[in-house]
Amino acid sequence: MNPVAETTGLTVEVAGRLLLDGVDLTIRPGRITALVGPSGSGKTTTGRALIGAFPPGARVTGRIRVPGPGAVGYVPQHPAAVLHPVRRAGALLADIAALRPGTRRERRERVERALRQARLPDPGTVLRRYPHQLSGGQQQRVVLAQALLLGARLIVADEPTTGQDPVTRQGLVETLADVAAQGVAVVLLSHDHDVVRRLADETVLLKAGRVVRAGPTAEVLPAPAPPAPRRSAAPPAGARLVVRDLTARHGPVPVLHGVSLAVAPGECLAVTGRSGSGKTTLGRCLAGLHPAHDGTLLLDGAPLPRSLRTRGRAQLAAVQYVFQDPRAAFDEHRPVLDQVARTAVRLRGADRHTAHRAAVRTLERLGLAEETVRNGPAALSGGELQRAAVARALLAEPEILVCDEITSGLDPDSRATLLAHLAALRDRRSLGLVLITHDRTAADTLADRVAVLDAGRLTLPAGPTR
Repeated sequence: MNPVAETTGLTVEVAGRLLLDGVDLTIRPGRITALVGPSGSGKTTTGRALIGAFPPGARVTGRIRVPGPGAVGYVPQHPAAVLHPVRRAGALLADIAALRPGTRRERRERVERALRQARLPDPGTVLRRYPHQLSGGQQQRVVLAQALLLGARLIVADEPTTGQDPVTRQGLVETLADVAAQGVAVVLLSHDHDVVRRLADETVLLKAGRVVRAGPTAEVLPAPAPPAPRRSAAPPAGARLVVRDLTARHGPVPVLHGVSLAVAPGECLAVTGRSGSGKTTLGRCLAGLHPAHDGTLLLDGAPLPRSLRTRGRAQLAAVQYVFQDPRAAFDEHRPVLDQVARTAVRLRGADRHTAHRAAVRTLERLGLAEETVRNGPAALSGGELQRAAVARALLAEPEILVCDEITSGLDPDSRATLLAHLAALRDRRSLGLVLITHDRTAADTLADRVAVLDAGRLTLPAGPTR
């Protein structure tokens, strides 16, 4: 069976930093090849090389052979980056369908078929929404539908299960398996080893830009680690953050309906639910990023303004939000270290030297070396940026930290480091955590209680998990 794509000795260097070092890949039609490895190991750089995209200023050597133009589809880790912000999802897909000849009805049928293949629930509603009105999981499936519409012979899927609930994740696993069964090659970049074991025919392990092992998936991936033991502690009494009867809207469309919950000092509340259930909207309401809501928000018994524009500096520092898409949350023209340190200057009045030292210390505790974060965001992997985004929020010394899928781009070791650090802050500084997640391991490790959202409604009381 002839390969559909190959790389030979692929090397990518940016500003003296070697991102890839002699990577060889052979990708065959109808097969799923997974690239795994720690954050920053070169997975995304390799995947983007297959579509001819490289970091600015990159020096590229080696050989890349891929199908002709339009035959490679790419589903990025952060799908909002490739969706037009002021065009509805339906219009975006219609534009792609129009690239191939056919009647209006035939184009509409192609769009509907691609949506079914991407397992997008309630497509009629999704097609009427703008990208910012979609959950991360919905955005990802719209981008997958775009790739399927183009009839690609090769699809590169970068962390496609990021931000998705177990039911939707299973649906995507089945979708990619169906795509491969039709003869399309799939390159899967993933930290989700369970998904890789279920899907991939071959797995390539990368570390520091090099292939350190390749072969059948069962031989390359280690056995899954046993689940971490739960803490045997009761949820603390009292409440620092109180939410009463919260109702939120996207334009005229209600997305949250009468949600009430509370978070005590030193407590972690995990918020789970299917993609599109309203989890991210809830988190954004808490942080003042989504003022289109009614209801009551109280911080230490005092009303919390709906919009961050009307919150004082102390209130802004007290409730910090870590975005699901960290790349969109950083200025691409400034070093990451400067942006992390800026939080301490702006919200705590620290001088630049003190803020810089605090930023370096926090970043290193999360596994990010100073020489790495002196670069701009483009030089860091998605997982590295996720940890930098957490560090930036922690520099405000918040009372409540809202974390939106912060473990989705992390390898197991980095995830364990981050969760341990947050657990220490929770216990030592009584930090309250709102953990928006589909990551059952993260919830089991960190959460004291779980709140489940379904179609914008709290369907399960936020009772203790342990």
